[in-house]
Amino acid sequence: MGMLDGRVAICTGSGRGVGAAVAKMMAANGASVIVNDPGVGGGGEGGEHGPAEQIVEEIKAAGGKAAPNFGSVAKFEDCLAMVQQARDEFGGLHILFNPAGILRDRMFHKMSPDDWQAVMDVHLTGHFNLARSAINLFREQEYGRIIMVSSTSGLLGNIGQANYGAAKMGITNLSLVVAKENGRKGITSNVICPSADTRMTRSVPTPKDPQAAAVREERLQKSPADAIAPLCTFLASEGADYVNGQIFHQRGAELSLYSQPRPVRMVHRNGGWTPESIKEVAMPSLAAEFSEFVTSREVHPGMPLD
Repeated sequence: MGMLDGRVAICTGSGRGVGAAVAKMMAANGASVIVNDPGVGGGGEGGEHGPAEQIVEEIKAAGGKAAPNFGSVAKFEDCLAMVQQARDEFGGLHILFNPAGILRDRMFHKMSPDDWQAVMDVHLTGHFNLARSAINLFREQEYGRIIMVSSTSGLLGNIGQANYGAAKMGITNLSLVVAKENGRKGITSNVICPSADTRMTRSVPTPKDPQAAAVREERLQKSPADAIAPLCTFLASEGADYVNGQIFHQRGAELSLYSQPRPVRMVHRNGGWTPESIKEVAMPSLAAEFSEFVTSREVHPGMPLD
C-alpha cells in the first residue's frame, strides 16, 4: 500500500524540475495527480502543453493515475478549474503542492514594475489563488494537506531578487496563517524551501570567478530535484497530521527546520525612549544581536552590483 492511497493531489508547475519529481513520487505512492503546467519559459513567456503531458504519460506508464492541466496559478479562475477537474476526474481533492514559479532577476534600482508584478502574480498571488480555491472543500471534509514553496531568498534575502524574495517571504507567512486558522479542521499547511538543480536555478548567471563557479556547480550537483520528493510526499500523507505551520529547507540529503521569527534581545526604559537615548543606550545594547549585513557578491555571484 502507498502512503497516499486514495488521495488526490494538484501539483502545479509539475512539467519539469521539483514539481515533476514530486508529482511522480506522489503517484507512485497511490495518489491520483493533476499535473499542472502551462509550459511557459523561465520568465513566464510563451506556453506549451508538452511538459505536463509528458509527466502524465510517465506516471501512467508506471501504473499511476494522472491528468494534465495547463492553467496559470496567477489566475483565480484557472485554480478553481483545477480543483473542479480533480473532483470530476478523480472524485475529490486532498493535497496541494505549489512549486510553480518564474524568475525576473534584476538589481532593485533596475527592476521594472512589470518585473515586480509578474513574479508576485505567479508566486505569492498564485499561492493565494490555489489555496483559496480549495480551502472550503478541505474545511468541509475536515482534511487537507497544503505544501507551499518558499525559498531561502525569502528567508535570508538575495541580491538581485527583491521581487522573488518578497514574494517568497510572503508565502511563509501565508502558510502560517492558513495553518493557524485551519488546523482544527484537520488541515495542515507547511512550507518547503528547496535548493535544487532545476531550470530556474540554472537560469541564475554563473559566477565569473572560476573558483566560485566551481563551488556553485558542486552544490547544484549535490542537490538533485528528486531529493525533495520524499519530504513532500510525507507532508502530504495522513501521518503528517502533527506537522503544521512549519518551515523546512532541503538541499540534497540535508534537511533543516527553520525557526519562526522571534525576539532575540530586548531593552526597556522607564518613561519611554527619546531619539538620544535610543542612540546612546538602545542601539548599542541591541547591536550585539544584529544580523550580519551581507554585501558580498557570494550571495548572488552572477548578478552585477552596479
